[in-house]
Amino acid sequence: VLFLLPAWILLLVFFVGPILLTFYFAFTNLSLTGAEAKSVQFIGFQNFITMFQDPNFRISVVKTIVFLLFSAVIGQQVLGFILAVLMKEKNKTFRRIIGIIVIAGWVTPEIVVAFCWVAFLSDNGTLNMLLQHMGLKSVTWLYTFPMVSVVVANIWHGTAFSMLVFQAALDDVPKSVEEAAVVDGASRFQVLFRIVLPMVKGSIVTNMILVTLQTLGVFTLIYAMTGGGPGTSTQTLPIFMYNQAFVNYQLGYGTAISLILLLIGICASLFYIRSMKVNV
Repeated sequence: VLFLLPAWILLLVFFVGPILLTFYFAFTNLSLTGAEAKSVQFIGFQNFITMFQDPNFRISVVKTIVFLLFSAVIGQQVLGFILAVLMKEKNKTFRRIIGIIVIAGWVTPEIVVAFCWVAFLSDNGTLNMLLQHMGLKSVTWLYTFPMVSVVVANIWHGTAFSMLVFQAALDDVPKSVEEAAVVDGASRFQVLFRIVLPMVKGSIVTNMILVTLQTLGVFTLIYAMTGGGPGTSTQTLPIFMYNQAFVNYQLGYGTAISLILLLIGICASLFYIRSMKVNV
């Protein structure tokens, strides 16, 4: 008990304590300015009532789901799995080179990734210069296709994690099982979809949960690229929460939004586990 006591104290102060305060502040009128900043009052479910009546909140939920679905569930998962499959039978040198290229985007800080993609997609950026050299008209990507821009940037930034998870899972699949299936007349696609995928199902669910939770919390990338705009076109829940808490100074309201974000992550994780029928 004495040896574990410092660890328990750290967990209580820096983990359990903030969680309990978050739940408490979500039911208060806590603010950074005004009378509410001097005297915090318990207001029950008023923050949540205001939230669900706010059309901007509903827009943010839809934008969050779209961003999550296309950048994490489809983008990072599928691309990461394809890269892992393509690299499975390659030699170590090839895997090392491709791995370094892909992982470079993952280890790059999110703010740096955002500025790189802004430079690439801006009016005078690299992509428009390439289009002009091909005789095509330039496009204001961050204004015309803002959601596509942030989705592609997040896929580029996070795919390496999924690739590493799937590489480890595929390496654990016994080669003898695949060879036996090939001898029995199974094609490569049949081996992949009927043998390999069921054997790595646990890794797929685990990766999907981790990628989902990470993507739900993406703030810096979107805020630096578009600021949540134009208008509310890329205003996901983290952006909406930030605006309410630190732009409008309504900390209690912003904390209530964070609980909804947490609830979405929990529901998504339970859905993955139930749909894939994986024991955790």
